[in-house]
Amino acid sequence: MTDIRLGRIELRGIRAWGRHGADAGEQDVPQALDIELVLEADLDAARTSDELADTIDYAKLHATIVEIVGTQRCRLLERLADAILEAVMRDDRIAVARIRIAKPALLAGATPVVSLSRFRREPFDRIVNDE
Repeated sequence: MTDIRLGRIELRGIRAWGRHGADAGEQDVPQALDIELVLEADLDAARTSDELADTIDYAKLHATIVEIVGTQRCRLLERLADAILEAVMRDDRIAVARIRIAKPALLAGATPVVSLSRFRREPFDRIVNDE
């Protein structure tokens, strides 16, 4: 039996500006979005090598998120979250990605938050089927 060992990388406190929303005027001016990303990934190589190339580069993740938020326009946070997850999951080492996007103080002080997750089946299926 092969062990599945995953590491976790969390990127918290991302503040990105974009033009997103379904209500009139929401896309007229950029507004702040607060984003958190949690990844579970195969980090075995990084555990021993101590090389950036062997892990998930969180500076690149941050840049990708800020770029997507700043350049795309979505009516729904669900669509924006999915676009970010799509980009994040291009790295085959990532097995699970969870994102949380909040629009701070949008509703008379209330903050709407959308959370989505994406899971990769292939690495787990391959391990189970190889036995």
